[in-house]
Amino acid sequence: VRPALEDLVPWLKARVEIAGIEEGRDAQGDWSKLQADAILVLGGDGTLLAVARKLNGRPIPVMGINYGRLGFLADFTPEQFKPRFEEMLQTGLLVSRRAMLRASVLPAETARAVRFSDPAEVAAAARFTATALNDAVITAGPPFRMIDLELSADSETGVRYSGDGVIVATASGSTAYNVSAGGPIISPSVQAMCITPICPHSLSFRPVVIDMSSTVLIHATRVNTGTTLSCDGQTSTELRAGDRVVIRRADHDLLLVDNPDTKEWTVLAEKLHWAVGPRYNS
Repeated sequence: VRPALEDLVPWLKARVEIAGIEEGRDAQGDWSKLQADAILVLGGDGTLLAVARKLNGRPIPVMGINYGRLGFLADFTPEQFKPRFEEMLQTGLLVSRRAMLRASVLPAETARAVRFSDPAEVAAAARFTATALNDAVITAGPPFRMIDLELSADSETGVRYSGDGVIVATASGSTAYNVSAGGPIISPSVQAMCITPICPHSLSFRPVVIDMSSTVLIHATRVNTGTTLSCDGQTSTELRAGDRVVIRRADHDLLLVDNPDTKEWTVLAEKLHWAVGPRYNS
């Protein structure tokens, strides 16, 4: 990325004003007062996920130039970027809204008195809160015994199951850990989240897609010492027996600059080899 950045900065300075440059996924700069028309992310999807959380609701469009692997979110190739950026300077950015999740952990001793449908009460009682563009994941962790979780949505009667954890993914994150665990691919334009169990001790507990406006409640009834909640695989906290995890749509979306050359099904075929048939020997 560094050689690419050194090449790109003079080219950009001839066309736009650069408000600032930060290097590294964990850069500590304060973005609360950042004034910018767009943010360019040079890296992979992981770098863009970190930027999405750091923006914390600032309505600044993010444009990803892929120097990583798959590049579902950072979907401009280095070769595509310059000509497309030149066009967008004249016509405007092609922006879509990507829903994000907010995951909160409530300690067992305070969770009983909280109305989980009330975001303000949840925020006041939470000992950990983080947003995620892709997913919020509970994993069993060391010593790698099965854990017991009770899962419900929108105050319905919960289901209890044993397994290695659970993934709650957005449509944007459905092609990440979710699809690896057997969950469905959801079009980014669909306002939905997917609940996918990780290795459940059940043959009938299949992934389920629910409305993005739902509130998901997970009660950690039996956990390991290393059981964690992880948001986008980048920020995490340990879970203790009795903790409640509340997951709902965040109060802000990410504004993502779309690549006009990218077609949804073509991307799946090219990057995930979706629907590729068997190869026959001639």
